[in-house]
Amino acid sequence: METCKHLHSLLRKGKRFDFKSDISTMPQNGIYILYEKGEQGHGGDRIVRIGTDTGENQLRSRIFQHFINENKNRSIFRKNIGRAILNKKNDPYLAIWNYDPTTRVNKEKYKDAIDKAFESQIEKQISKYMQENFYFILLEVNGRDNRLRLEEKLVGTVSNCTQCQPSGTWLGNSSPINKIRESGLWQVQGLYKSGLTEKELQEIERYLAK
Repeated sequence: METCKHLHSLLRKGKRFDFKSDISTMPQNGIYILYEKGEQGHGGDRIVRIGTDTGENQLRSRIFQHFINENKNRSIFRKNIGRAILNKKNDPYLAIWNYDPTTRVNKEKYKDAIDKAFESQIEKQISKYMQENFYFILLEVNGRDNRLRLEEKLVGTVSNCTQCQPSGTWLGNSSPINKIRESGLWQVQGLYKSGLTEKELQEIERYLAK
C-alpha cells in the first residue's frame, strides 16, 4: 500500500501525454501508465493500466494502436473497452466482438457473423471514450528485458494495493471479465505478482519522460 502510494506520488512528477500530444516527443521505448477521468487513488488520479512495447522502438506505435487506430484486433485494450461498452448495454453482439479474426482460418470462419458497419460504430465509440477520458505518463526504458521486468513489478504493485479501488461509475465495472472488475485495471496479465522494491522505486523517477 505504501509502495503504491509512493509510486503514484513519483509518477505525478512526469509529463502528461494524451492522444493529441505530438507523438515525436514521446520516447521510442518504454512503459506507459494510464489514468482515467473520475478514477482516484492516493490523493490524486488512479493508475488504471500499465503496458509496454515488447519489440524495439515500438512504444509510439503502441500508443497509436490504442488511441488512434480503430482496430480492436490490434489492441487488447480497445477490445476490452468495447467489451465493457457492449456488456453495459446487454448487447448480444458481445459474443461476436470476442471473436479473433486475425488468422486466415478464423477470418473465413467468422466472415458471415461479423458486422463490419456495426463494429466500425463501436470502434468510434471506443476512440471517443479513450480520447476524452485517458491520459498517460511515460517511462523511457531501453532494453526489452528491463522493460518487461519493470512492467511486471508496476502491475504487481498497483494490483496488490487495497486502496486503489475503482469508483462506482468506472466503465470497467461493466466488463464481462472478472479480473478487470476485481482489479480495477484494464488488463488481466501479470496481476497480483510481486511489487516494486525500494531500489526499483528509485529507478522510476530516473526513467520519467519530462
